[in-house]
Amino acid sequence: MGPEDIARYALTLPEVTEEQPFGPDTDVYKVAGKVFAIVWPDAVSPRVNLKCDPTLALHLREQHAAVSPGYHMNKKHWNTVLLDGTVTDDEVEEMVEHSYGQVVAGLRLDLRKRIGWQR
Repeated sequence: MGPEDIARYALTLPEVTEEQPFGPDTDVYKVAGKVFAIVWPDAVSPRVNLKCDPTLALHLREQHAAVSPGYHMNKKHWNTVLLDGTVTDDEVEEMVEHSYGQVVAGLRLDLRKRIGWQR
């Protein structure tokens, strides 16, 4: 899965916006103004930062050499995934969806109801 695939998938999720607050080389995906994915599409090694449950984050890091503590993020709650093909497309999609769900779960009740995320 490449950066463009992540962008396409992230934008299918309810109420997602794409921004570039850190410049043109970094794509940021938000739900209700909260970041759930940061993609560096043009890096030598394209990668994505994704929010993650701390226990699952450790498990994913143990299972995949391409998953490491979040680059420039809280290492407990964020992972960086190198998009080098060693993590399957389905697994990356699951990680994106999990990140989205983690952020939605932390929103106010009225926002969660409006978004209607149930996975």
